[in-house]
Amino acid sequence: MEEPQLIYLLSDATGETAEKIVNAALIQFRDKAVRVKRLSHVRDKNSIFKHLDEALKSRALVVYTMVNRELAQLVHDECEALGLPHLDLITPLLMKVSEFFGRSPKQTPGLLHDMDEDYFRRIEAVEFTVKHDDGQELRHLPHADIVLAGVSRTSKTPLSTYLAHRGWKVANVPLVKGIEPPVELMQVDPKRVAGLYIDPQRLAELRAARLRHLGQDARAAYSDLEEIEEELRFAKAFFRRNGWIMVDVSGKAVEETANEVLVKLKLK
Repeated sequence: MEEPQLIYLLSDATGETAEKIVNAALIQFRDKAVRVKRLSHVRDKNSIFKHLDEALKSRALVVYTMVNRELAQLVHDECEALGLPHLDLITPLLMKVSEFFGRSPKQTPGLLHDMDEDYFRRIEAVEFTVKHDDGQELRHLPHADIVLAGVSRTSKTPLSTYLAHRGWKVANVPLVKGIEPPVELMQVDPKRVAGLYIDPQRLAELRAARLRHLGQDARAAYSDLEEIEEELRFAKAFFRRNGWIMVDVSGKAVEETANEVLVKLKLK
């Protein structure tokens, strides 16, 4: 059986980027026995000397991603001195981008990994929020970062979506006058719940427009101003009893409302 050849991956961050690139290249050499050894968080000279001495024993190919120029140069010089084949995956790109932007790179390891972590966190938040829109999946309310409550047409869904795209897992629950709120809502930590309300006249206009869009009578009780005023009184009293923060969404952009929610919940 053929002895596998070694590829050493050295990185001052996680090394995930280098591993993905190398594995993409290795697909073109499926007939070769290869073992990839990833070495993460290599950030000092002694670690570099140690790993390169090990690589020398196997005559390995050294692939490295060091955003710190001094360390990248050290790996290059040592590999040259030891006669090890080597490839710097990041420095040429950093220099070209630096030239393009007319500024030096930050030389901070791990920025790409941090970006990936943030991206996947936001994706997870969006998926959670979609599944927990308009009172769905109430059993998962304890897992929400933020719970929004309010009567119909108080911007619960757009606000939830906006917050989710910024990494917050949001659930929203509609309140209906005359119907007991779900038990699960009452079990959520009050410090994570925001009660939304709106100017009665504006809400009447929004509801009437919604009814017209659905081809229904815009004069129904759903859009009646007196009914709406009673609904909002009920909602505000309910918010106060439960110790929830209250946010007026009247005439505000979703970004402004989202910021107010985060500030009042002390999440920002």
